[in-house]
Amino acid sequence: MTDRLTRWKVACVGALAVFAVLAGADAPAQQFQPVPPPAAGRSALPARPLSSQEVLAELRKGGYVIYFRHTSTDFSRDDSRSKSDDDCDNQRPLTEQGRTEARQIGAAFQALKIPVEKVLASPRCRTMETAMLAFGGAEKSNEVRGGPAAPDKPDRYAGLRRLLSSPVGPGANLVISSHGNPFYATAGAPYLAEGEAAVIRPLGKDFEIIARVRHDAWRALTRN
Repeated sequence: MTDRLTRWKVACVGALAVFAVLAGADAPAQQFQPVPPPAAGRSALPARPLSSQEVLAELRKGGYVIYFRHTSTDFSRDDSRSKSDDDCDNQRPLTEQGRTEARQIGAAFQALKIPVEKVLASPRCRTMETAMLAFGGAEKSNEVRGGPAAPDKPDRYAGLRRLLSSPVGPGANLVISSHGNPFYATAGAPYLAEGEAAVIRPLGKDFEIIARVRHDAWRALTRN
């Protein structure tokens, strides 16, 4: 009887130990895929260079998608330990310079009177903060980030491609605050710099790039 009681106690202790380990274990970190290949047969450069005056005139008319890569970040940190989109402490953050860049973009849009109807952002902290500082807020959107690919959804960027191709009504523009990889995989090379934007004309079933504007080039447009 004593031996059976001892074995029972040992089994209970072992089970409790396993439960404690499972209960206290961190949720698995979200995995991030490496840089995807650029979209085949596409170029992310404008087909026909426009002057700054022409770009500004088009944006004031509205009907465009303005895709931003988030502003400058701290590359000494990464997202490898991030457990969720809200786990900002374990993601690559904006630097103070990046926050200044985002504010300057927002100030330039106001000075240039570029109308913005809606802002979508990848749920990552750096993209949401870029949108918040530049435009006062954003709607979280997994489509603008894309992926990961799954057996039932092999095209991880289908949603982003649809957003870039869907017509935007006149009088306002759609702003997207996201990452370099989704744009690279959807629009092609060259890669967007941090804080750089691509001005995109939706064509219904496709899209075209009409301009690329670095974060510090918006201020130059205010002098036109």
